[in-house]
Amino acid sequence: MQFSATKYKKYTRGLLASIAVAIIASVFTHFVSFSTATVAIILGMVVGNYFYKTFHGDGSHFKAGVKWAEKDLLMFAIALMGINLNFTMLANLGVQTLLIIIAGMIFTIFMGLALGKLFKLNPKLSLMIGIGNGVCGSSAIAATSGVAKVSSNDIGISIALVNLMGTIGIFLAPALASLLGFTDIQAGVFTGNTLQAVGQAVAAGFSISPEAGHYATVVKMGRVLLLVPLVLILIYIAKRENANSSEEVKAKVGVPSFILWFVGFSVVASLGWLPKEVEGYISTVSHYITLIAMSAIGLMIHFGTIVKSAGTAFKVSSLLFALQLIFSALLISML
Repeated sequence: MQFSATKYKKYTRGLLASIAVAIIASVFTHFVSFSTATVAIILGMVVGNYFYKTFHGDGSHFKAGVKWAEKDLLMFAIALMGINLNFTMLANLGVQTLLIIIAGMIFTIFMGLALGKLFKLNPKLSLMIGIGNGVCGSSAIAATSGVAKVSSNDIGISIALVNLMGTIGIFLAPALASLLGFTDIQAGVFTGNTLQAVGQAVAAGFSISPEAGHYATVVKMGRVLLLVPLVLILIYIAKRENANSSEEVKAKVGVPSFILWFVGFSVVASLGWLPKEVEGYISTVSHYITLIAMSAIGLMIHFGTIVKSAGTAFKVSSLLFALQLIFSALLISML
């Protein structure tokens, strides 16, 4: 099969715009406390709305490339992301800690859906907020959004809010652990089981003590590993929901190829088949491609949609994070 450059030429402008936003976001991250993904989405949203006709108007030369980056490129990044998951880390967790992690994830996701229903928030946005809080922040949202068929607007809002909660949690979780009289081990489990991003959990844990930092890291990585079964469960649910649909629709519901690659890279990392340097290179590539995709998602978000749902989404996200902290604290105190 002969490669056709013409086929991909229409993506060039939009892809370059996404890369430019990602580079600027990387620089801005050094001056703010938010994650690079959040900065990329916000910056992309500002640029995309300021130059609205350029990115959203009919006949836009940028739209095709941006849409390709926010979907196809993101799927590629997620596939490579599996290299960060080493299932042998589960051996470092006791049965009680595993129960705390699993119970916390299930509670957070279901409470996200329940709060969304209570406040009449879009169910898919509620699901993304629940998954982002319950598993591993932006990565979990990115990995599950394709399976759940979530819009760019909902992806952007959920990532921004989940990272905001996590930033607050860096200071709040250690303070609560101290107030509740947790030991260093309990405090590490608490921060690792409640904060959204790996970096946030590690920062909060080590701000308490080296021992708390170690347990926060291990527990947080345990939560990240639950991303694989979660994606498979979402695929199963999607199949069940389409059980009464036409044969044509049923055929479209299956395991996406990027998920198979994601699991494959996880297995490779767990079995140690690649040198650590190669794994580090793949992880770095995944990080930067994800950042480009986050910038593209931001470019496609319309302010009008944000205004309609951001207020309610903030309420749901804030209440959910509060309940997540309370639930984990109770579990740690009882077990």
